[in-house]
Amino acid sequence: MPSFERHCDVTWEGPIREGKGEAVAGTGAFRLPVTFLSRVEQPGGKTSPEELIAAAHAACFAMALTATMGRRNASARRLKVTATIEAEFEAGIKIKASHLKVTAEGLQGVTAETFPQLARDAEQACPVSNALRGSLAIDVETQVV
Repeated sequence: MPSFERHCDVTWEGPIREGKGEAVAGTGAFRLPVTFLSRVEQPGGKTSPEELIAAAHAACFAMALTATMGRRNASARRLKVTATIEAEFEAGIKIKASHLKVTAEGLQGVTAETFPQLARDAEQACPVSNALRGSLAIDVETQVV
């Protein structure tokens, strides 16, 4: 299987507390402002490494869950995945956990009672979960509507 790479460039100007930067996707998909204060205080419309990890985890888990469901002849009309990264800032920043919450609408081929196990199986197969596992806690909450 062919390998692939993606990258993001960040330019930074100034000292940590007063400085600012911009994260630019190598694909051109986004240009996002970043600052340290928006990372640990109020975001003010700027992103952070933790928010980018959350975006990666939510997107990857949605794909892993869709693939896991497909292998079991199940589907959903829509999945809404939220990943919340929990971090603390004391002597430094420590990322503690990623909390995944998935809401499934229009399930077919799987019951609401068996969906949580399907979601846990997908989390185990998710490449971003596997990259994060061991460094932080990961949990999955499910809802079927």
